[in-house]
Parts: sequence; structure tokens; C-alpha cells
Amino acid sequence: MSSFAAVTRVVTIPPMQSFDVAVIGAGAAGLMCAALAGKGGRRVVLVDHAVKVAEKIRISGGGRCNFTNLAVGPANFLSSNPQFCRSALARYTPQDFLALVQRHGIAWHEKHRGQLFCDGSSEQIIAMLLVENDAGGVTRLQPCNVQTLRQKDDGGFELSTDRGLIAAGRVVVASGGLSVPKIGASDFGYRVARQFGHSIVQTRPALVPLTFDSGVWAEFSALAGLSLEVEVAVGDGKGGAAFVEDLLFTHRGLSGPAILQISSYWREGQQLRIDLAPGVDVLQALLHTKSSSQRRLSNELSAIVPARLAQTWLRADSQIAATVMPQQSDRDLRRVAESLKRWQLTPNGSEGYRKAEVTAGGVDTRELSSQTMQSQRCPGLFFIGEVLDVTGWLGGYNFQWAWASAAACARAMIA
Repeated sequence: MSSFAAVTRVVTIPPMQSFDVAVIGAGAAGLMCAALAGKGGRRVVLVDHAVKVAEKIRISGGGRCNFTNLAVGPANFLSSNPQFCRSALARYTPQDFLALVQRHGIAWHEKHRGQLFCDGSSEQIIAMLLVENDAGGVTRLQPCNVQTLRQKDDGGFELSTDRGLIAAGRVVVASGGLSVPKIGASDFGYRVARQFGHSIVQTRPALVPLTFDSGVWAEFSALAGLSLEVEVAVGDGKGGAAFVEDLLFTHRGLSGPAILQISSYWREGQQLRIDLAPGVDVLQALLHTKSSSQRRLSNELSAIVPARLAQTWLRADSQIAATVMPQQSDRDLRRVAESLKRWQLTPNGSEGYRKAEVTAGGVDTRELSSQTMQSQRCPGLFFIGEVLDVTGWLGGYNFQWAWASAAACARAMIA
């Protein structure tokens, strides 16, 4: 399918052309908010510094866009103000967005754990949002850089851009976070927030692969490409988390859904706990084969975890690996089983924003209305989507936050 960049309208703005609403950022949240506000009767301009719209949508879900999750709830999000997302999520649900998808005739399927994907391409979601923007009469300017933003004496705003001056009664910041800078991510939204007196919860890469010291990781780097289901946990008590998902070995560390999920909770210096055989009583399985099998331990372990992993796991003790099961001591079997069920290791970092799917932290939501996304410090200024300190799990949750926060904001515009 051809790129939608080609259909972006080139508009020359006369001095100080006026709009009711200026939305800055043509990603998921910005496109949704602009469309809803426009269809609600507001004159809307949508501004973005990138040539193409919605690059994050385009690359998401392996190009098929995991556009929502049927199981969305506040517990699926991280924030220093965890109740903030509750209102918006309740008032614009996954079923609401799914109804929009179906109205546009987009075929979809549920992959697993409530994750909904396009049968075809993520371009279909972008096309849908552009059609909705056109239906709302939204003026789109791309590429267009906002150089300054100021509030006027009458409470409205003036945007100075490289395409001219824009006056707007209200401004929506939907500029995203710092993740995937190669597609244009920037700190623009955080700078605007600070300019108008807002606090920023410290940002960090989230949903990101984790890395390990090269010396520590040397024996596992040869497993790059190997995937298996695990249970991974970090922390204890209120700040802890655990996920059962697939793990992927890489040359530099660990990735896959399990690691991406736990990375949002992991902090520097913390240890991960990984069960490499979730749901399996490894010790009992090995004790059983001890009395019923003449094979080597390495062979029996390969029936529980992938053979490459079993061989690597036993490499440090080749004698035990080569010993047939009846000759194994219970103590050695217990040690091997416990090591598989409770692998403990400490990452030295992550792959950073270049590989992170989202940015954790952001504009402090305690300074916004949870009903409207409006600033409590600057009336008429709104923040939506990833720029906020609301970070969802892997699996369509962050897109649903984009849709829901955009809808809450748009409702406030047209009330």
C-alpha cells in the first residue's frame, strides 16, 4: 500500500490564521483528537514536524498494528498517579475503538491475551484516522515545526511556526515521548509543559530489551535467536511485577515480550528472577526419569527446555551433563532444577530509547484534569497520549490510552 505522506495537503497560512483548536503531533492520539474535535464542529489545525503521519502506528505490531486490547484496565498502566487513567479509559473503551474499525471495514483478529490486530496492514488504521480527519474538516500541516508557543492576554494561544503564525483558542500537545528517535521522537512536549509550569516525572525507556555486561553474557550470546516461554519477575511487594510471556535471547542480552513487559518495572541495579520452565516441577520430572531412563541428564533436560539452552546450562559441569540419569545424585538434580526455576541475573542497562517502544514518565498527571486532560496551571492547554506519565503494558494498551485520552480531550473541546 502506498504511503499516505503523499496526500498531505500543502497549506500556506496567511498571517495569524485562526483556529478553535491546534493539535501538535500527528500520531495516534493527535490524529484521534483532531478528528473528534473537527467532527464536533471545531475548526482544527493539526501540526507535525515529520513528513509522514503516525510512524509509530505504521511500524507497530510487526506492521499490523496491535490497535487495542480487550482487557484494558487501570491495572495495566504505570504512573506515579495510578488512578488518573481510570476516567478516560472508562469513557472510551476498546469496544468503542473496535466499532470505529468495523465501520471502516477493517478486518481484524484477536491474537492472544485480548490483543487485537489488523488482518492486513497498519496502514489501514492510518487511513481510517485520515478519513476521519477529512470528515472533520481538519487542516493538516506537515512538515511544520512549532518554534514558539505563547498564551495571549485573551487566554488564547499563538504558535509561531516555519509555515507562519497560528492563533488558536486551545492547544493540545500530543507530541509523544522520546522512544524511537529515528522516526522523529523529541522532547518537545516536555519543554512545552515546563514552559507553562508543569512538572515532569523522570522519563526512561520502557518496553525495551535489557542488556548485560559482555563478560557475564559471553556464555549466553551464542543462544541469540532462541525463544521460550518463561515467567520473569522483578522487585517485591507493591513495586514488584511478574509476567509469563516469551523470552528471546539476543547477542547483548534479553528481549521478547516477557522482557519488554518487565523492563517498564525494572530499575538500575535490580535483579531479575526468571523461571525458565513455568508450570513445570523440574525436580520431580528429573527424579522420575532418574528411575526410568538410561539417558544422560543433558538429554532429559532438553525435554524440559530447548536443547541449546540445556546444553549451555550444563556446560560448566560437563561431567554431570554426560552422566546417565540412574547415576545422578538427588543433590545435583535439585541444584540443576533450582537454577532453572530461579535464574537470577542483573542487567547493566537497556537498549535505550532507540529500541524502546514507549517512554515511561512524562508530564505529571497530578497537574491535569483526569476528565478533560486540561492543564490546571494553564487553562486551554491540554496534554494527551504518550507525553503524559501514563505507560501501558505491551499488547495494545498504549494505543488504547492514546484513543481514550484523545477522546476525553475532544469531548471537553466540543462540550
